[in-house]
Amino acid sequence: MTIQYKLLESVRCLLLSYVLTILLLLLLAFLVFQFNLASGIVNVVIVCIYILTCFLGGYRLGKKVEEKRFLWGLVLGLCYIALLILISAIVNHGITITSTSNITALILCLGGGMLGGMVS
Repeated sequence: MTIQYKLLESVRCLLLSYVLTILLLLLLAFLVFQFNLASGIVNVVIVCIYILTCFLGGYRLGKKVEEKRFLWGLVLGLCYIALLILISAIVNHGITITSTSNITALILCLGGGMLGGMVS
């Protein structure tokens, strides 16, 4: 397999991860609206959504590339969180990566993507 194919599959799987993230966050927003969930629960569910979607994207990417799957899953997790940080920086007019929750989300997204690649 060529590197171009692997990069194209990475973009496709990253896009899949973001589509799943959007759908799950919309579902979460509906649940928050319906049941008035506490912010602590919502924050935990958001991080779980990040991990799940990175895992699924890494799993699919690992199935497609068939070699060094854990590394490609890690790359997917890195691209996923990098794009989230970029969007956050644009919306908030600056990067706030020093908070513990952001660093935790970074590590968990990397781990979720890598684990998805390893399991595939």
